[in-house]
Amino acid sequence: MDKARENIIIIRKKKVMGHGHHGGAWKVAFADFMTAMFALFLVLWLVNQSSDVKAAVAGYFQDPLGRAGEFGQSIVPGDGAQAAVKRVLTPTDVTSLRAAEFRQLGEEIKEKLAQAPEFRSLAANVEISVTAEGLRIELIEDSTGVFFESGNAMPRPGAASLLAMLGGELTALPNRVVIEGHTDAAPYVVARTYSNWELSADRANTSRRILVAGGLRPSQILQVRGHADQDLKLPTQPTSPRNRRVTITMLYDHAPAADTLAERTDSAAGRHVAAAGR
Repeated sequence: MDKARENIIIIRKKKVMGHGHHGGAWKVAFADFMTAMFALFLVLWLVNQSSDVKAAVAGYFQDPLGRAGEFGQSIVPGDGAQAAVKRVLTPTDVTSLRAAEFRQLGEEIKEKLAQAPEFRSLAANVEISVTAEGLRIELIEDSTGVFFESGNAMPRPGAASLLAMLGGELTALPNRVVIEGHTDAAPYVVARTYSNWELSADRANTSRRILVAGGLRPSQILQVRGHADQDLKLPTQPTSPRNRRVTITMLYDHAPAADTLAERTDSAAGRHVAAAGR
């Protein structure tokens, strides 16, 4: 019996649960794989783009800040960006930038005139342009009295809605605004104490009130003028109804615009004095 016990052999096996620890190397490999896939899809996208898009993408990587024209493209200290002096914008630069904003705003106003049913009948009598003074919007009459009845300073309902819309659009920019009223050369004979001077000024001032009610800030109003028949749109046709108009001008915000404005005022004053002398 004792001999049988001595021959008993006990074998113990170590049981391993699950897989051993492999570390985080797989995460690095997976990240590399995803980066490669992203790069592949980016290349495939670029291949299908137009030449303009490709040029724009290439330009971005060459000059991410978009300031190579001011500071140069070198990143070496003392030879380019760090050594160059920042370029100060001149009044001409500011005017060019503002003119682009004026053109965009003018296009937006034209689009609203074309799309809104209540303005479609008026759109043909609205002229929008960017001039040496700024963004000019002219509401030009015809023989039917599109915006104002003949001899009346109160606008028709459609004209009032149009002016309110313009007030909301012009407030998008901070520039000052000049509002001017014009008549034709036909004398105003309704009352002896009321002439084309009063009529043109009243139409301009009525337009100012509606523009402000529509959203234009009162601080943006620089001047309200009445020119009567002293600044005709068609000088060779002084009695043409197209001379009757309201002009809204958003001015450039630099000194030359103010100089131009003063010269135009002095010129108009000189014509008026000369006419009075005759």
